Amino acid sequence: MKLKFSQIYIPLFMLLTVLAASCKVSKDYQRPELALPTQYRNVAFADTATIADVEWRKFFPDTTLQRLIERGLTYNYDLQLALKRIDVAEQQVKQAKYLQIPSLDLQITGTYNRPSSNSLNGISAANFLKSKHIENYLGAVNLSWEADIWGKIRRQQQATLGQYLQTYEATKAVQTKLVADIAKGFFNLLMLDKQLAIAKSNLELSENTLRLTRLLKDAGEVTSLSIQQSEAQRESIALLLPQLEQDIAIQENALQILTGQMPDTVARKVQLSDFNANDSLATGVPAAVVSRRPDVRAAEMSVLIANAQLGIAQASMYPSLIITAGGGIESFKSSNWFNIPGSLFGLAAGTIARPIIARRELKTNLEVAKIQREQSVIEFRQSVLNAVGEVSNSLIQTQKLKEQEAIANNQVNILQQAITNAQLLYKSDMANYLEVITAQGNALQAELNLAFIRSQSLIARVDLYRSLGGGWK
Repeated sequence: MKLKFSQIYIPLFMLLTVLAASCKVSKDYQRPELALPTQYRNVAFADTATIADVEWRKFFPDTTLQRLIERGLTYNYDLQLALKRIDVAEQQVKQAKYLQIPSLDLQITGTYNRPSSNSLNGISAANFLKSKHIENYLGAVNLSWEADIWGKIRRQQQATLGQYLQTYEATKAVQTKLVADIAKGFFNLLMLDKQLAIAKSNLELSENTLRLTRLLKDAGEVTSLSIQQSEAQRESIALLLPQLEQDIAIQENALQILTGQMPDTVARKVQLSDFNANDSLATGVPAAVVSRRPDVRAAEMSVLIANAQLGIAQASMYPSLIITAGGGIESFKSSNWFNIPGSLFGLAAGTIARPIIARRELKTNLEVAKIQREQSVIEFRQSVLNAVGEVSNSLIQTQKLKEQEAIANNQVNILQQAITNAQLLYKSDMANYLEVITAQGNALQAELNLAFIRSQSLIARVDLYRSLGGGWK
């Protein structure tokens, strides 16, 4: 039996197309090499456990702070915008899944042409159609498909997926920053509350000293200069109150805006002393930040995208195979349009095309893609380096702030005892008013400083939690 042309060459052509589709002209993505230490600086030993794996609700057990963070995750506008970017990227991924599927178009066309009677078309229509006008009616289905011979379409799909993953990781990075910013703002607010309470307590103590000085003045034991000095001391403390109240209101507004609310007060019953910053924190190993830090993961996705774009540029240097086909019904008379099989038509074509002279456009695109991939690798490595540096800085802060807090706490105890001794000596006329005022002023500054150091210790814990990649779970 003699085989027809179509029975031999069409299956052979399809087989060659499938084999060619397995060709690749670019390399698959591989994570760039990273030179990372085995453990962080100032860490005695490396352990895989890390606080980054702790859910933020467990890391921040206070219910007041939890409510603020929950409200921020629900209403913060930056996070809402990031989530919308994920939705856009997700739709693009869905579309990219259909890149290798042939496109199919439906076409219905009706034309009417009244050429000049003295034109070639007019004379031809009059002689052939016995009419002064030309009509044509077309209904067709057209198919077009590009064979992914060199992997260009697959790289396009990879790039789209990488953009989605990058957007997803970037959204997690927005959340980790938001959780950290709310927590740090809350601890700063509690610090201001503590400093305001300290200022009020010292103001009351200063007023007691002023009353004592006036009694001693009436008894003729001190001069009016002592009263003036005591009054000046009281006013300097009183000046702190509106300053601290201003800072509290501004911090409350900032927290409300972070949580997507209008500026207002922040309800709270907890105090700075209710939080403990002395427990140890597990950091894990430096290599873990590559997989746990969302911003680092987003930077790595940039490398993946650049690698896919390089594959697209490389594949564009090779010929592309495009197969087209179409069929339908066509007639130059509407009455014969649906006259089947007379009005049926069909066509098929295969095209292999490659630009020969494109003003170096393809070569330029390839070289630019190579440079952009190298650039993305550098940015990824820089992000890893910055992440490890942030963890190291936070570790140093948490350790040194613990030492500072111990010293500051001891200083406050000494100066508070000094105030008591100075007042007793002052009453016994064994110390002058300057010694009392100096003791009170030193104790006030020490207490304010201790409150600041305690808040910074809590904030350093938050920075360590965020720098390790915690806060998005």
